[in-house]
Amino acid sequence: MDILSETIAAIRTGNPTSGLFIRPAPWGRHYPKVPGAGFHVVLQGSCWVVPPRGEPFAMGAGDVLFMPRGATHDLVDALGTPITETAAPGEPRDVEGPGARTVLVCGAYELGRQRGHPLVDELPEFIHLPARPGRHPALRSAVDLLAGEVAEPGLGTDAAVPALLDTLLLFILRAWFGEQAAPTGWAGAFADPAVADALRAIHAAPQRAWTVPELGALAGVSRATLARRFLATVGEPPLAYLTRWRMLTAARLLRETETPLVGVARKVGYQSEFAFAKAFKREYGLAPGRYRRAEDTPAVIAV
Repeated sequence: MDILSETIAAIRTGNPTSGLFIRPAPWGRHYPKVPGAGFHVVLQGSCWVVPPRGEPFAMGAGDVLFMPRGATHDLVDALGTPITETAAPGEPRDVEGPGARTVLVCGAYELGRQRGHPLVDELPEFIHLPARPGRHPALRSAVDLLAGEVAEPGLGTDAAVPALLDTLLLFILRAWFGEQAAPTGWAGAFADPAVADALRAIHAAPQRAWTVPELGALAGVSRATLARRFLATVGEPPLAYLTRWRMLTAARLLRETETPLVGVARKVGYQSEFAFAKAFKREYGLAPGRYRRAEDTPAVIAV
């Protein structure tokens, strides 16, 4: 069981979006907060990122910027350039002009609207992965492939781009977690064999009535040791995370399948549809049936 892949699959909803963005200097663009995660990849030229808090920082060709919670921000060709645009659906992607060109691929991933996951919640607002020789070759390859498909669409592009966007997201997260010198939080969970074993067991069988002693035995540590290390890295006790994962799995089944509610309940460890509905509403604020209908309407995210 690949914990990272399963987690992303559970919290991702809808289809990722992306587009090529080309502007001649001078240009300044505002990106409002989006209901998901956003990213920028600089293909040509350079720009500055101006966050609402903190210092601006520069991006050059090959750099990747990831915003796990879709934070609002501005992009400008140079510090001091006024903001003259706001990202919105249907706007022109390529604007001609005599100034130096900046070319970016901008995109967004729709994430679950009602319930998050600590893996994403604990990430910083902005993750900047500069392009450096020999650094994150898999991420660089994904960027190159995506840029090629977006810049020059061909046969199969409609199928290739969503798959490449999903791959890009996983490689961004892999690169970020791999860079943490002293792993804490979820980076620490991936690095701790006992916690990782317990997480894999929960992800593989959310319907099972796990106990902390069972998870500890499976991970090869005592109940107390697992509970302490799990809380320190994952951010909540094992059985609290089990409930979270059950609800995320249920939400995914409601979004992506037509499994009857009683079947969804049993797949996540509830023998009673009533007990499942009560637990689900407590987490999401909606009954399972209403959640399923609500998720049929995708969010519109401007990139």
